[in-house]
Amino acid sequence: MNGDLVPVEPVLDGEVVAEPAASVRLVPVAWRSRQAWRGAPARLLRLPLRFFPAVGRGALVVFRAWRRWVRVRDYREAAEQAEKLADKYVEIRELGLYRWRVTGMALGLVSALLFAGYVVWGGVLLWGVAGGGATVVAVIGRRKDGSPGRKAVMNGARVLAWTMDGQLLVDAFRDAKLIGKDEALRLVERPHRVGDGWAVVADLPATRKAADVIKNRDALASALAVDEVQLVAERVRGRGGHAGRVSLWVADEDPYAGAPLRAPLLDVERWDAWRAVPFGRDARGRRVDLPLVWTSLLVGAIPRQGKTFATRLAVSGLVLDPYARLYVFDGKGGKDWEAAEQVAYRYVCGDEQEHAEAVRDHLVVLVAEVQGRYARMATVDDELCPESKITPALSRDPDLGMPVTGVVIDEVQVYLENTTRVEVGGRKTTLGLYVADLLTYLVRKGPAAGIVVVLATQRPDSNTIPSRLRAVLGSRFALRVMDWRDSNIVLGEQMNTRGYDASTLLPAHRGVGILRPDGEMGSDVLATTVRTYYLPNPDWRTICTRGRALRESAGTLAGHAAGDDSTGVVDPASVARAVGDRSEGWVVELPEPLASVVEHLGDELHSREFVPSAELIEALGVEAGRFAREMGELGCRPLRQYVPDGEEVRRVRGYLTSDIRTAIDEISSEAGEGG
Repeated sequence: MNGDLVPVEPVLDGEVVAEPAASVRLVPVAWRSRQAWRGAPARLLRLPLRFFPAVGRGALVVFRAWRRWVRVRDYREAAEQAEKLADKYVEIRELGLYRWRVTGMALGLVSALLFAGYVVWGGVLLWGVAGGGATVVAVIGRRKDGSPGRKAVMNGARVLAWTMDGQLLVDAFRDAKLIGKDEALRLVERPHRVGDGWAVVADLPATRKAADVIKNRDALASALAVDEVQLVAERVRGRGGHAGRVSLWVADEDPYAGAPLRAPLLDVERWDAWRAVPFGRDARGRRVDLPLVWTSLLVGAIPRQGKTFATRLAVSGLVLDPYARLYVFDGKGGKDWEAAEQVAYRYVCGDEQEHAEAVRDHLVVLVAEVQGRYARMATVDDELCPESKITPALSRDPDLGMPVTGVVIDEVQVYLENTTRVEVGGRKTTLGLYVADLLTYLVRKGPAAGIVVVLATQRPDSNTIPSRLRAVLGSRFALRVMDWRDSNIVLGEQMNTRGYDASTLLPAHRGVGILRPDGEMGSDVLATTVRTYYLPNPDWRTICTRGRALRESAGTLAGHAAGDDSTGVVDPASVARAVGDRSEGWVVELPEPLASVVEHLGDELHSREFVPSAELIEALGVEAGRFAREMGELGCRPLRQYVPDGEEVRRVRGYLTSDIRTAIDEISSEAGEGG
């Protein structure tokens, strides 16, 4: 007032409004304007039309959320980002099963509550619950959630199954390095349940081969986090198949566990030897039949894996055919084949020298019989014998005397390893090698004349069964063996590199083996894992008793079973010529120092690739220069090769065992031509 300046408070520019009531605060802001209320009647009229689509969209959103939850997509995506999907697959699967159980329990509880409410309050409760649920779902679906489809993870069908995810399969192929990072699969048919597992057929990318999938089946099984016995991979062949089409089947659990399978022939009154024998079932539960006519069979395994059971199963069809003839030779002794004595035409049981000589004599007579069969078939008209092969009609003609004949030798190594020196056709050999030559002749020429050779051994190595005999055996069956080398000896060379290795079979899987069928079987599969039927001694005795009764009724009981053990008279010289012309096993006197080298190496002559000269000179006690000169004259030239010596690698002078074996073969061939 007197002109002095005094401080004042800041001046604010605003508008005073009253606080809305609590009821007004509950109204959405969008509904507080007059324009909003002007369009309310129109929206109320459109509400029923929008309600039902919203319910549909909401139901779809709820379903997709539940499906994502029950399939553990959150956990799986985290594992994929961390590149640990294969390691976490077991946990993911267990969590998925747990969420399925929670879903089932929740549905059961809600159903029980609704039923109780219906009993108490009637249908009013159900209508109320349905209305309330529809309203909640409509609210959830008030916004469009887009198309209900899913992004496809493969070119082809979009999903495998609830338990087989497409992305998982693609990632597994990539982790196993069967396809590239930027490559995908194309499904040929929609995945479906087959037996106790899931099956799917897929085309690999261009230049990728199904054979590589089979070869690396263990890597694919590891990527899928299942045992390799649960994964069956086969190439689709024939019509509709090609080199890049693979069929996969994943079992829910171990397909070879469980109770043994009863042999179907126990329920059969008689059998036709020309029909394939029910041998077992594969992992998918499909029956596997094994034909014997026109082929031969080798069964190999370590002890107590079901080798004898599998062998008896294979020949049981011959036992139940009254027109078939059986030669049964048991090198082990005991009672495993004792029941077959009542039906066998010739029977030998034991591992003594007299038993080995009896086997040799019976095989000599059988070789002569094969020669006689070919001579008789040459005189039969073309209508009965259109080719130089036996037919069912010829095998059952008693006047011709050419029945289907099975030669069964269990523990064949007992006779093949007999080292007794014998002279055959003016040349020296051992009894074991001569038996091998007789069997080789029967396997080569016998099938067309109705001879079926079945050999079983618990020692499948290169020294037990000569390569000339193994090479001509048609069908192979390998139960569990010690290592991949033994598996290849039974199944064939390089079979382990093609995905078939009997040494990987589990010890608990008795009676389970890899069957490599003969090409005459018409199978498109190179080999398959089979769980054979169970044929213990009581069941085997039942089949043999039935076989004897059939032969007595048909009047075909003969030979040992009928009390006749006489051996027919044959010309040993003709048999020796027939067998010797095809033999590679005649023993010849090797010159020194080659004979000493072979004696020193023994079994290592086939297992080792290179032998240092220093080792041979020290072992044989010879002078180095003279030894090298004499070996060179025999065709074995030394060379230098790197060999490991402790932690170091040294280059030493030595000989390749392949050159030594070649020199032995050349000397044997010259001796054969001269003898």
